[in-house]
Amino acid sequence: MSDYLVRILAKEAGVRGLACVTTTLVQDAAARHTASPVATAALGHGLTAAALLGALLKIQQRVAIKVEGDGPLGKLIVEGNSYGRVRGYVSQPEATLDMSLQDNDVGLALGHRGLLTVVRDEGMKEQLYQGIVPLQTGQLDSDLVYYFMQSEQVPTLIEIGTKLSATGELQAAGGLLLQLLPDAELATLRALAEGVDDMPDLAEQLVHGETPEEILSVLFGPIPYEILEIRPLQFECSCSWARSEQALLMLGSEDLEQLMAEGQAVVDCHFCHQRYIFGVEALETILEKTK
Repeated sequence: MSDYLVRILAKEAGVRGLACVTTTLVQDAAARHTASPVATAALGHGLTAAALLGALLKIQQRVAIKVEGDGPLGKLIVEGNSYGRVRGYVSQPEATLDMSLQDNDVGLALGHRGLLTVVRDEGMKEQLYQGIVPLQTGQLDSDLVYYFMQSEQVPTLIEIGTKLSATGELQAAGGLLLQLLPDAELATLRALAEGVDDMPDLAEQLVHGETPEEILSVLFGPIPYEILEIRPLQFECSCSWARSEQALLMLGSEDLEQLMAEGQAVVDCHFCHQRYIFGVEALETILEKTK
């Protein structure tokens, strides 16, 4: 199943809804980072969250989510944009837990103490919206619900699921976001939240072939809604040779000359693990540009 997101609007009920499957892009990210099973699950939660929050944005806007917890995975940083492109990494992708994989492994691996930061780039020069809240559980979906209430005062329900095999391979990843529209009744969102609690585990539904459309259809039941968009999702990094060259241009001539003496400069992208190697000739060209 290819990755995609469905965006709906239940206008009479006053609720917008998003549901997505992200299995393939999470598998891609996990392979790039040689991630352990629990790091794969954490990437699944993070990248799915980036896809969901990215779908709330306007054209050419971006969102970044950073979790800085006290767990063995270290930092989790993910980014998403309004076109369904996401990227992300954990600082310690090889980290493992001593216990067998359980539903709360991601919370344990990221940590229960720390900060959750959400940054929105709305396309305004040198103007970013940033919200910071303390971690509550380390489970990104419930911590993002807390963030929306505290920082944006928007009642929101988020459910993210990942399913790993007994040997640690990712079988499914996906998510669900429901958000109350301005002036709508909170009772409707509460009723839908009860419906989510009564549904089978989200990742299990995806493993058994349920689609985002089918999950939304069952959840909303008789509540009428309109499908506004079905967008593809993919892991895509914005790094490039030109961006890496710009980073080297920020160095002083002394540092560049030292790199030339060493024979090369290597720039690694944290997000996708792409490596850019600049030989002596390329470094000479960069050095000339600094003068």
